[in-house]
Amino acid sequence: MINMQVRGDLGDVVARVGSGVKWTAAFADLDPQAFPMLRALNPCGDAMFNRQQVPGLLAELERIPVALDGDWVQGARELCQVVEQAPHRYLWFVGD
Repeated sequence: MINMQVRGDLGDVVARVGSGVKWTAAFADLDPQAFPMLRALNPCGDAMFNRQQVPGLLAELERIPVALDGDWVQGARELCQVVEQAPHRYLWFVGD
């Protein structure tokens, strides 16, 4: 499971959601040109998105394949809004 949280510059957790991303092989099958942000997710590592990257991530979430859809998508959208509300915030996808 990949957990999602928003952190500040000092690593402090500003927000998190209860639902995480359940990793499936469908993530690895995403077209890297169509989904460069989501292709950064890794079940064993971390991926971080800054304020400038969040609009691209949101666009990818709008067209995510059905096989990857789930509660985590709405949680990711909510956390993207938290990142956009103030500077020095980052959306983290934290792998195991």
